Formats: sequence, C-alpha cells, structure tokens
Amino acid sequence: MTNNIAEKRRQQEEEDDEEDGDLDGWGERSYADERSWEALQEDESGLLRPLDNKAMYHAQYRRRLRSLSTASNSQRIQKGLIRFLYIVLDLSRAASVMDFRPSRMAVVAQNVEAFIREFFDQNPLSQIALVTIKDGVAYSLTELGGSPESHIKALMAKLECSGDSSLQNALELVHEYLDKIPAYGNREVLILYSALTTCDPGDIMETIQKCKKSKMRCSVIGLSAEMFICKHLCQETGGLYSVALDESHFKELILEHAPPPPAIAEFAIANLIKMGFPQRAAEGSISICSCHKESKVGEGFICPRCKARVCELPTECRICGLTLVSSPHLARSYHHLFPIAPFDEVKPSRQNEPHRRSQKTCFGCQQSLVNPAILIVLSQAINPAFKLLVQNANSTFALTVTFTFMRACTIAQVARALELHSQAPLHR
Repeated sequence: MTNNIAEKRRQQEEEDDEEDGDLDGWGERSYADERSWEALQEDESGLLRPLDNKAMYHAQYRRRLRSLSTASNSQRIQKGLIRFLYIVLDLSRAASVMDFRPSRMAVVAQNVEAFIREFFDQNPLSQIALVTIKDGVAYSLTELGGSPESHIKALMAKLECSGDSSLQNALELVHEYLDKIPAYGNREVLILYSALTTCDPGDIMETIQKCKKSKMRCSVIGLSAEMFICKHLCQETGGLYSVALDESHFKELILEHAPPPPAIAEFAIANLIKMGFPQRAAEGSISICSCHKESKVGEGFICPRCKARVCELPTECRICGLTLVSSPHLARSYHHLFPIAPFDEVKPSRQNEPHRRSQKTCFGCQQSLVNPAILIVLSQAINPAFKLLVQNANSTFALTVTFTFMRACTIAQVARALELHSQAPLHR
C-alpha cells in the first residue's frame, strides 16, 4: 500500500514538472512571437516609448500609391481594365511553418480574402480564379468569376497543407486556362510561394517561355527567401517579384497588385468589345442557372441575347458567350482611364499665406476654406434638428420638403456666419 502511494506521488510530480516545462516553453515562444522589442523607440530624453506601427504602415502605403499614380499620370500609361487573374497559393508543408503568426497558411488566407475584396472594388470588370499547390500537384479551386464571396468560401474550405510544391505544374495548369482568354483581356498570375524548392516533372524553363509567348504576366510574392527561378519567371514575363519580411509587409505587397497594371503594348490597341447589360430576374420566377446547372427562384440575371440565367456579374454567358456586365461596373472603371491628379494637403494654419489668400473654396467639393470652425459649429447645431424632422416625416413628400427646408437654412446660416467673420477685426 505504501509503495503504491509513493509511486502515484512520484508520477504526479513528474506530470507537474512536464506541465511547468510546457508552460515555460509556451511563454518563451509567445514572447518571441510577439516581437515586443521591435515596437519600441528611444525618444530625446532617453526613454523608451511604443511605436504607432499602423499609422506608419498606412503612411508608407499611401506614399507608394501616390508615387505610382504620379508616375502613371506623368507618362500617360494605358492600363488594362479587363483583367483575368489567377491566384496560385502554395499549400505545401512549407505553408505550415509558424514564422508568420499564427502560420504562413493562416496569414496567406487572411490577406487573400482582403485582396479579393479590394481587387473587385478596384476592377469591377475583371475576374479571379484560385489554384492551389499541394503534394506536388496543382488543383483548380475555383473557375474565373466575379463573385468575391464564392472565391472566399471555396478557399476557407480547403485550407490544408501537405507534400511538396511544384511551380511548373501550377504554371502549366494556369497556362492551359489563360491561353483561351480573348486578346483584349490582361492575363495575369499572382503566385504566393512559401517553399524554398520546387519539385517539377519536366523542364520549367520551357514552361516559362510558353507563358512569355502567351503574354502572361506572372508575379511572385515569397514568404521564405529569394529564389532564382521565381525571380527569373518574373523577369521573363514582366511581373513583380518580392519577398515579405513580416505579416504587415506581406499585406502591403499583395495589395499593390489590386490596381490595374500597365497594359502590354500589343494589347493596348483600341478595339470594340461586344457586351450585354442583363436585367435582374423577376421575383418568384423559377429557372435553371446556366452557371451551376441548378434551379433557382428569383435570383440572378437574364442574358439579353439568349435569355439564359446567370448568378453574378460580370461574367460570360455559358450559352451564347456574350460578356455580361452592368452599367455601374463601367462607371467605376472610368477613374482608371482618367485618374485624379495627386494633391497636396493644406492645413488651416497655412491659409493666410500670400499665395493662398485668393483660394476661398475647395476645388473638389466647393466647401469654404475661410474658417472651417464655423462650419463645424453650424453642423453640430443643425444636425439634431435635422434628425428630428426626418424621424417625424411620414411620407416621401414630407421628406422632400424637410430636405429642401434644411438645405435653405444651412446655406443662409453659413452665408451669414461668413459675412460676420469677414466684418470682424483681424487679430495679428
């Protein structure tokens, strides 16, 4: 009996020691993963203070976008508005490495979701497809389409890492699909590569030359280290190659591919593209969707040529091959053809400078720049009354009268405030 009690006590002590070791190891790993020492900076007095990394990264992103827009405006570069982009995700065993928190696969999935939404916001006439690399084989996850939700749903359902990566198999699969794209579309490939090796069945150099001949623009973002074959692929096809340093840098690199790139000179010739503007299907109508071969009730759009039903826009009709878009898609693509010139922010304290005294209103919104404080006070005073009138309006006519009345009152009060401000003595 005594031996049994001593044996149990010894086993309990060993288990407690193992748990303490695991906790110590976990605490050390979490401290190393947090990288808290990188978020400190020494100020003038020699004290350590935290850095505002979000503001710094946002400022860097805005500066890079401004420099890109300035360069495109000065050189008048024509951009491809109809893009067909294949996103290739490396889901080999290298994607499970935890140097990116919590893992490379999780960081890639999170940023790809944000990129897909930003891509369709910037390119409403374009389409995306997803391809994964796993066990040395390339798999087509989704076909070309314009619905961000369908791509994100399919991606989140297939997040598993295994085997080796094969860059050649991915390029062969993407080349097979993009080679059928019409000449007016931009053929692009964005590869998010985690591995340091590629297990290919043949000569990858021949595959790269095939991609170059088909006018495919291949870009690679590496998550481990620079690879010669990835750099050579980007140089041959005119793409961009970069290596992410951390999670925020990876997000910045992938979002740089959202705006449309410069069009290839051979495809930059102006040509007419036949498009259809479908109408939304009537509520309660039952028909078979040509996309998924399923019967649906009151959803989708009707092709104006063959009267087939499709689920989403933009897309290509599966029956007659007509490109189907909506008028808002064309309107949202217009700003890429004639982008707004970059402007310099002017603070209110600089309004009294001699060369700025003649500028009384904003060029964009026509708001007064004389005394912004007056407008703020007026808006704070008007908003409660305006909200009360809108809540009590019980018809469309009452709402129209309310908006008209409040607009007239606002214009009169602002004019009176500006007049009083101009008559007041200046304190120098």
